[in-house]
Amino acid sequence: MKDWNVVVTVSDRFARRHAQRGLEKFGKVETTGFHNVLVMEVDDIVALMRSLSELMGRDMTLINDISRLMPAQETFEFRSREEFDQKASAAILGWADRIAGKTFHIRLHRRGMGDQLSSLSEEKQLDTALLDKLVEMGQPGRIDFSDPDCVIDIETVNNRAGLSLWTREDLRRFPFLMVD
Repeated sequence: MKDWNVVVTVSDRFARRHAQRGLEKFGKVETTGFHNVLVMEVDDIVALMRSLSELMGRDMTLINDISRLMPAQETFEFRSREEFDQKASAAILGWADRIAGKTFHIRLHRRGMGDQLSSLSEEKQLDTALLDKLVEMGQPGRIDFSDPDCVIDIETVNNRAGLSLWTREDLRRFPFLMVD
């Protein structure tokens, strides 16, 4: 699927089949070439999250099959590390006003492109760029891994990336996100 905007990981082959069938009512779902990783294309990620949250209150069957579900608020294609760095930085720095003066950290969950991308080095580079931007704005932020105000999640599947900014409240409200 070329235009996914949700990445789903599941615990095993049985869970993958069950989750795929259960998620199809929310949008198009496909397997990937990566072990227990599905991608989805949905029209409205907010509606998906609300629906899954409501479903959790009635029936945990589908949610129990899902290890992580990560909707992307922004997506882009990339062909190289340099292009990834440029596009990811632009998206993240575009959120600087929402992160100003707050604690945060960035997580990159990479599938594929291992010869070009290193999760740890990319996270550090993007953290530094955002910290510098916040200082430039006069509203410095701080990296926090224990209880940050915000977490930026980046998901890659081959040469496509999806990025999301989640607040502490979002993460508590939608426990299936599991960014760390």
